[in-house]
Amino acid sequence: MFEFSNDMPPFVQTVLGYAEQGIELAKSWLLSPAAWSQFAVLIVAYLAARFIARRFVPRIDTIVRPAKDAEGMITEARLFIVQFLPLALPLLAYVLTGIGEEITRSIFGSGAVIAFGKRVFLLLAARALVKDIIKDPFLKLLGRYVLMPAMVLYALGLLDPAIAKLTATEVGIGNIRFSVMSLVRGAIAGALLFWFGRWSTGQSRSYLARQEELRPATRELAMKTAELFIFGAAFLLLMNIMGINLSTLAVLGGAIGVGIGFGLQQIASNFISGIILLLEGQATVGDYVELDGGEAGTIVKMTARAAILETWDGKWIVVPNEHFITTRVINYSDSGAAKRYEAPFSVSYDTDINRVPDIIEAAVAKLDFVLAEPDGPDCELRGFGDSGVDFAVEFWVNGIDDGRNKFTPQVLFAVWNALRDNGIEIPYPHRVVEIKGTLPTS
Repeated sequence: MFEFSNDMPPFVQTVLGYAEQGIELAKSWLLSPAAWSQFAVLIVAYLAARFIARRFVPRIDTIVRPAKDAEGMITEARLFIVQFLPLALPLLAYVLTGIGEEITRSIFGSGAVIAFGKRVFLLLAARALVKDIIKDPFLKLLGRYVLMPAMVLYALGLLDPAIAKLTATEVGIGNIRFSVMSLVRGAIAGALLFWFGRWSTGQSRSYLARQEELRPATRELAMKTAELFIFGAAFLLLMNIMGINLSTLAVLGGAIGVGIGFGLQQIASNFISGIILLLEGQATVGDYVELDGGEAGTIVKMTARAAILETWDGKWIVVPNEHFITTRVINYSDSGAAKRYEAPFSVSYDTDINRVPDIIEAAVAKLDFVLAEPDGPDCELRGFGDSGVDFAVEFWVNGIDDGRNKFTPQVLFAVWNALRDNGIEIPYPHRVVEIKGTLPTS
């Protein structure tokens, strides 16, 4: 039918060859009584599947779909089942077509037409899966550009030749050779495995975060262990799928070891320090810490390399894990909920200082955030300054006096009001200037 020229590229000749085969196949189908019978079976199978789906799928949806306010694992399982109901029509058509194919082959001895229709129904099921069911952006992208082209080739009967061609084509890296098919299979499997690893890691972290009976450090260590285990298993499974012998990675492992020994010392040190922190529980997520350099904040995240502190003004500070091991770190959250602070102030030298402690302690004790245990407010004389008598009132509170909980300013307000109500003056700086000799005359 097509005239081939030697000047044509091989790809064009291949395409024209497939086109000629398709035309001959279409002619044989149109002129064959067996083919018309198979077309009729396809139509009957589709109509029967449509009738069954319309009649029973809404009932199944009503039975399986949970109430709007229902919660729990059973509810999630029922919602998971309900989302696959759009596949009912094409899959029912596929099953009924398969039954019709067996009958047709037993009568006519052939079933090419009905087999093609069955593959088309499976293609429609894949399309419904990608379009209506998959919600994750990554999986939808994978379904659109990997699953759908593969299903189109499968429906046209070209999937096996394409796989054979990709398997026969090899690429090499040094002494290691791969078929293109193994690379494609590895890329798809790797994408799916690491997506599943990320999803399962999120699920495990969510589950462990709800276990309030565990210490925060224990929970964080369990999360890190689960993450390493999941991605390690995904990596080993990927190597097995790609057909890579793990013994070939020994040289790469040795190179990585040398790299850690020379260029990655700090990364390895921070990683090991992070494990020590999680094991010992010296600092974990939620703790308010102050570093040796003066930085202070709440630990909001701990990674394999560093901890992230959030200051009271919303800034994030990335602190390498090694600093928590090798330098002095004050952990305000680890020693208990109650913390003691002090508010300094001064009074005039004209004041009867014997009255000051009782006045201040009574005023500070009225504040609702000041604790009576382990000790109530304590006003102490600290010294005699240049301009006044220096005092300080010590008080205990639940929590930390940071940017979110300014306890000390409220205490100083109470001190000011108490001194003013009792007629006690807070001094301002005084200086005595002595002039020697006579004053100059104008």
